[in-house]
Amino acid sequence: MHTKESLTEDLVHTGILPSDTLLVHSSMKSIGEVDGGADTVLDVLMDYFRESGLLVFPTLTYDLNSSNPVFYVNETPSQTGVLSDLFWRRPGVFRSLHPTHSVAAWGRDAEEFVAGHELFSTPCAKGSPWGKLAERNAKILFIGTGTIACCTFLHGVEEWFGVPGMLTDSRERLLSIDADGIEHVVPSRRHVGSHSRYYGKMRGLFESYGILKHVKFGDAACFLLENARMAGDVVMECLKVDPLLFTHES
Repeated sequence: MHTKESLTEDLVHTGILPSDTLLVHSSMKSIGEVDGGADTVLDVLMDYFRESGLLVFPTLTYDLNSSNPVFYVNETPSQTGVLSDLFWRRPGVFRSLHPTHSVAAWGRDAEEFVAGHELFSTPCAKGSPWGKLAERNAKILFIGTGTIACCTFLHGVEEWFGVPGMLTDSRERLLSIDADGIEHVVPSRRHVGSHSRYYGKMRGLFESYGILKHVKFGDAACFLLENARMAGDVVMECLKVDPLLFTHES
């Protein structure tokens, strides 16, 4: 059985620093049996960044749309796993107000990091928390996800590049209700197509640049993308050659 001490040791061995900004995509089940369960995993991660780092989880809500338009920042469950859903509910964690692509953050400048996400009409705009990951040279840890296909950050890179046909032309009228009960209207364009199923083709290239490595956390085989800014730059160069890179297999 994994303990808080053993998981902390695994985290140290990844090379992640307590001062880093870290985004976590996660599968709790992949970690194996943990003394204290998911709460212990979150304790490990939050304690690690307590002094000077920033811990971020995606708390996406895919099923919000024009027929189901209301996002409650203090109520709507995350659809990106048990750890992310428990994380945003913890004291001191701030969650952004974007109705479909919110993130939750804890640690250094967490409130500032999530602020203003609801002001953008696209899910992963450059000025949103997804763009701030690149500004901070953030690291992205994939705990037991099997691939890097769930890398929402790469949706952002595609947005910033302007991949043809990736976003709807029309805007859905979605609503975000903040912690004070104030309603924010968010006219939102949506991502089109399942581009993420092809993000795995970047794995070899990221490895060749030395920015993707294999690490362990509990029983989980993990990927660690060590520099979001550099990863974004690499993908941008690839999109210049083939703007539709993530719409086909080869």
